[in-house]
Amino acid sequence: MARTSLAERMSRLEQQRAKLAEQEAKLKADERKQRTRRLVEAGTLIERAGLLDLEETALYGGLLSLAADAGDRAKIAGWTKVGKTALDKETVGKDAPHEPLTVIFPAPLPTPFATRLRGAGLRWNKVMQHWEGLADHDVVAALAAEQSGSVRRVHPTTESDRGRGTKS
Repeated sequence: MARTSLAERMSRLEQQRAKLAEQEAKLKADERKQRTRRLVEAGTLIERAGLLDLEETALYGGLLSLAADAGDRAKIAGWTKVGKTALDKETVGKDAPHEPLTVIFPAPLPTPFATRLRGAGLRWNKVMQHWEGLADHDVVAALAAEQSGSVRRVHPTTESDRGRGTKS
């Protein structure tokens, strides 16, 4: 069995060090991205709560008083309930009339009409050769009727269906 020279071993160790440094840099970058994402999400919540227009010192003071009460489990439970209700209401209000749809047309469409379909929330699927997306059924049905298209509702799969056919 041939022995590896000292230079070869040092070279391998240097490669391992470089690989570890690269992995460490990637971990730091990932942590930085996660932190940035959390900060953006927090800013979005401040905006949704209508607090973005507050003076900086007033907003900071309000957040400090909020932080002082963050140890009280009862208050946190109350905040969670109110926040969940508000988020659910916003989500339902925003997407209530929207549902998954596919639209098929018998002939190619003029570009201005395709632009109107995109404005309604649909996109062209090159593979399936149809229009699809989350949109208001009544609006899309009216558009499709203009070009003799047929609209089909896509029923979302249930939780039990999602589990089938996936590898564990």
